[in-house]
Amino acid sequence: MDNLTHSLVGAVLGQAGLKRTTGLAMPALIIGANLPDVDAACFFWLEGTEHLAFRRGITHGPPALVLLPLVLAGLLWAFDRWQTQRGTRPERRLPVRFGWLYAMAFIGCLSHPFFDWLNVYGIRLLEPFSSQWFYGDTLFIIDPWLWGLLIGAVWWSRRREKAGADWARAGQVGIAAVLAYVGVNGFISWADVYRFRSNDMGERIAVIASPVPLAFWERETLVGGDGAWLVARGQSQSGETVVQGGDGSAAATAPFFVPMTDQICQLPDLTAARRTNSQLDAFLFWSRAPFAVRAADGSVMLYDARFYDPRARDRFSVALPDVKCEPLP
Repeated sequence: MDNLTHSLVGAVLGQAGLKRTTGLAMPALIIGANLPDVDAACFFWLEGTEHLAFRRGITHGPPALVLLPLVLAGLLWAFDRWQTQRGTRPERRLPVRFGWLYAMAFIGCLSHPFFDWLNVYGIRLLEPFSSQWFYGDTLFIIDPWLWGLLIGAVWWSRRREKAGADWARAGQVGIAAVLAYVGVNGFISWADVYRFRSNDMGERIAVIASPVPLAFWERETLVGGDGAWLVARGQSQSGETVVQGGDGSAAATAPFFVPMTDQICQLPDLTAARRTNSQLDAFLFWSRAPFAVRAADGSVMLYDARFYDPRARDRFSVALPDVKCEPLP
C-alpha cells in the first residue's frame, strides 16, 4: 500500500491504546509501519524493471521484520537519551522502556507486509528463505475509502483524548472497521473468482480479481495463462455480460472477454534470453500475468495484465527488439 496508509495504520494502533506503553511509542509505530519500504532506495542503483525484482522482498521478510524494529528502537532510545542530556526532553513524555519500544516498532513493522499483501502487486513474505510471491487481491494499492476510515478513527480518538474521555476505545473501533472493510473486499474478490471458476473454465485457467481505483465494490477480472490473457468487459448486475448489438440493443447475454489488446503475440520461449538480459529476468521474476504485444517495428513488448498501460513502458514492461512477434494460435 501507499505510505500514507501505512502511516495512518501506525497512528490508529497508537490511538487504540498502544501509545501508553512507553515514551516515543507513536513514532515507533508510525515509522515502523513504513520501515520495510527502505528497499525503495534501490531506485538509486537499479535501472528499468530491475526494481520490480527487488522491491517487497528482503526488507519484508522474517529476518528484516525482527532486525529493522531493533534498529529503530535503538535510534529512538538514543534520541531520548540525547534530549535528556541536553535538557530538551519534553516533561510530558512517558519514560522510555526499551523492551516496549522494540515491541511497538515490531508491531508497526508487522502491519506493513499485511497491508502490502492485500493488493495484486504481491509480496515475498518468506525472503530470504523463499522467493515465492503471495497475493491478497483484496485492495487497490491506493484506497481513499481506507484513508477515510483511518483518518476518521485517528480524529475521533484524538478528539476524545482532548476531552478527557476514553480515547482508546475510538481507536479500537477504528481498527475493527478497517478489518471489516478488508473482509468485505476479500469476499468480493473471492466471489468474483468463484463465479468464473464455476463457469466450466477448467483449473488450468488462472483467474485474477483485480481491485480497481475508487470503486472498491468492482473488480477487473483477468483470465488466462501461458501468455494469453483476457479481461472481462460489460458485466451486468446479474453477473452475466450484455453483448451489444449493432444498434446498441442487448443482443445476447453470455460471459464476454476481450484480449488485453488487439496486438497480442504468442509468448516466446525466453529461457535462454533471460540469462543474459537482466531487465527481462527481473520482469519475468516479478510478473504474475505476462503477455506479449506487437511493437511498431514488429518486435515484442512484454507487459503484465495486472498493470497494462502502453504509456508506462519504463515501469511495468520490457522491450525485446530482437524477438519477432508471432501470431497467437
